[in-house]
Amino acid sequence: MKNDKFDKCIKMMRQLVSDIQGAPLPSGDLEPELYRIWYEHVQSAGMECLEYLDDNFPLEKEDIDSTLNKFLK
Repeated sequence: MKNDKFDKCIKMMRQLVSDIQGAPLPSGDLEPELYRIWYEHVQSAGMECLEYLDDNFPLEKEDIDSTLNKFLK
């Protein structure tokens, strides 16, 4: 069962990275609609990844505290 979770997580993360790498380059030629479509797609993929990680690989309270302390330094 755990291997299935890792396999799905890896697939989702690869897709998210692929989506981010496909970001349109900001320029005067970039249509605002194209950027909006890409942005919404990546936001959706990112939220799906975070929700999956939270559901299947929850951080312990100590891990969260440690991460926050490192970030706030």
